[in-house]
Amino acid sequence: MRILHTSDWHLGQHFMGKSRQAEHQALIDWLLTQVEEQAVDAVLIAGDIFDTGTPPSYARELYSQLVVRLHTAGVPLVLLGGNHDSAATLGESSALLTRLGATVIPTISDDPAEQVLLLNQRNGEPGCLLCAIPFIRPRDLLKSQAGQSAEEKQLSLQLAIQQHYAAVYAAAQAKMDALAICLPIIASGHLTTVGASTSESVREIYVGALEAFPTSAFPPVDYIALGHIHRPQKVGGLEHIRYSGSPIPLSFDEAKQQKEMLLVELDASGLQSVSALLAPRFQGLVAVSGSLATLSGPIGAAAAEGTRERPTWLEVTVAEDDYLADLPARIEALTEGWPVEVLRIRRQRGNATARLVAAASERLDELSPDDVFARRLAQEELSDEMQQSLNERYRSVVAALQEPGL
Repeated sequence: MRILHTSDWHLGQHFMGKSRQAEHQALIDWLLTQVEEQAVDAVLIAGDIFDTGTPPSYARELYSQLVVRLHTAGVPLVLLGGNHDSAATLGESSALLTRLGATVIPTISDDPAEQVLLLNQRNGEPGCLLCAIPFIRPRDLLKSQAGQSAEEKQLSLQLAIQQHYAAVYAAAQAKMDALAICLPIIASGHLTTVGASTSESVREIYVGALEAFPTSAFPPVDYIALGHIHRPQKVGGLEHIRYSGSPIPLSFDEAKQQKEMLLVELDASGLQSVSALLAPRFQGLVAVSGSLATLSGPIGAAAAEGTRERPTWLEVTVAEDDYLADLPARIEALTEGWPVEVLRIRRQRGNATARLVAAASERLDELSPDDVFARRLAQEELSDEMQQSLNERYRSVVAALQEPGL
């Protein structure tokens, strides 16, 4: 059984005024080629199919195209809801997509058996059982209890998620018993987890409504296909617990990452191998930094990735000369004639100075809680992805505190 594991497509992302439509179209074309060349039996997208709960029409068209083209190829598609997805948006067409060989799991079910999917091989024979678990929101499993501390709520949520995984796994075992055949069992998830091995350097990040979920809390399945973290990686050094990462870079912080999808091979005895299928770079995306005197070199190197029809997108961080008022005009002059397009200019010291000046003139009682959190976050040297993750965690905590009865 061969499964193509991917996640975090973020169809419809509006990136600093730029559409990712052309990249996602090229990505779909590339995926279909891989499906054919690698004899893939099923494709699994582990959450964040769309970038927002109300995706633009062209993103929905790409989504439909993916479903139809995989149906034509005779390859089942499993689509799981992520924290960026709207369960209602994904669910509205799920019955129709089932007719086209695509199974949509927008949110968890009260009946664990409904989240157990039998995935067949291309020859029609059973290949594996999937415990299809999407992004889990606290309200999906818990009711708020008065008097609980934040730590108690977090522990309750972790236990509830662990119990849900166990229930779906038990339903998968029951289904295998009913089929009277031995099949590998895999699971999915859209969350942040922490490596079980203390030798693995894993930073504990609180994302969305979920504290980092321990790998020891997963059931003993043969493979766990995760989404939510954009960097592809093993978890805790474990071969069978993987993030596929996003297939295209979704921020300048990800520009240097090699994006990929994972080809997972299983048989009746369990996991056989996991191979990375390296995704091409469909759009040049480069972050450069330096003084005005030194920037021409890295800008020229970035230009080598672009064409007149599709210029490289640049983030330029200026050091030493960042005090200049006409900095945008100078950067424009540096890039003139090259196939590049500057999407963002950052002043290395100017940003920090502006924050200090603003902070000196502000009083705490003039700021909202959101303002205070933003000011504190700005003092840290964090990647765009990590800032987004922490913002999501903050918003979920505030939302929980505002629930009735608290």
